Amino acid sequence: MTEKLTIPVILSRFYTDSMLVERRSEKTAETYRLTAGEFLDWCVKKQVKLGSVTVQQLLYYIVWRKTHGCTELTLAKDISALRAFGSYLVRIGVWAENYALMLDRPKASRPLPRVLTLKQVEKLLAAIDTSVPLGVRDAALFELIYSCGLRISEASGLLVQDVHLNEQLILVRGKGDKERIVPFGGQAKEKLTAYLDDVRPGLVGRKAVAEVFVNYRGEPMSRKGIWKRFQEYETLSGVHSKVHTLRHSFATHLLAGGADLRSVQELLGHADLSTTQIYTHVDDEQLRNNHQKYFPGHVSSHSGGGKG
Repeated sequence: MTEKLTIPVILSRFYTDSMLVERRSEKTAETYRLTAGEFLDWCVKKQVKLGSVTVQQLLYYIVWRKTHGCTELTLAKDISALRAFGSYLVRIGVWAENYALMLDRPKASRPLPRVLTLKQVEKLLAAIDTSVPLGVRDAALFELIYSCGLRISEASGLLVQDVHLNEQLILVRGKGDKERIVPFGGQAKEKLTAYLDDVRPGLVGRKAVAEVFVNYRGEPMSRKGIWKRFQEYETLSGVHSKVHTLRHSFATHLLAGGADLRSVQELLGHADLSTTQIYTHVDDEQLRNNHQKYFPGHVSSHSGGGKG
């Protein structure tokens, strides 16, 4: 290549390529750009030319990251970003092959997501005062988040045209603008109908608002607005939780009820089945906890000393 490629130019073009060519989300593209930038800074400090990078030097970089306090999960993300960056460098002729593909990602031990029981979900939702208009809205909002396993951004961005009450289906736009169709239950239909028919028209007035959930000014609810309302109900109910915990609970309750993993993956909008599999571990953990709770006299065979 005859053109002089500076670090800012490479990073800027890599970011653009991630968004427009690879169709990654803005958040992922930015994360990959930052990771690539850290790697390039290391190359400058170690006086390693980008075009001369070897697998061994990539390994040195990963070890350097680990010795500076990076967790296994962060290292796994770093390697994913480096693989994407390597692919880009091959396409623009800087690398002959993608050396980052030879790096083994560490198996990161992710903390199990916190999950509410059915009783806790009911207690949380029961704390909403539906005698006031905003309470009717919130009842519909949080019931739908739980009933469909929505991310908070998906709930705030849900459009009226994408809600099909009679069919009890919604069209959800998830990460990377990927669309999925998700069914919702009878309670969600009842609460949504009450909100859309009796409350939303009064909040919106004459304004044309595409989003389903609006604030008291008739404007689309922000993620922060949803989060603040949830905090109020968390305090009122005494159920310590986060909005995203409703999504975790949705997935775990489905699996506990006999749903297959592939179906739950589709409903959650996970690109990778391994992301969904974490909920099977949550269920296993709950089974163990319940066993210990109801059968405290039965110790594990691994502890030894039990009577035969």
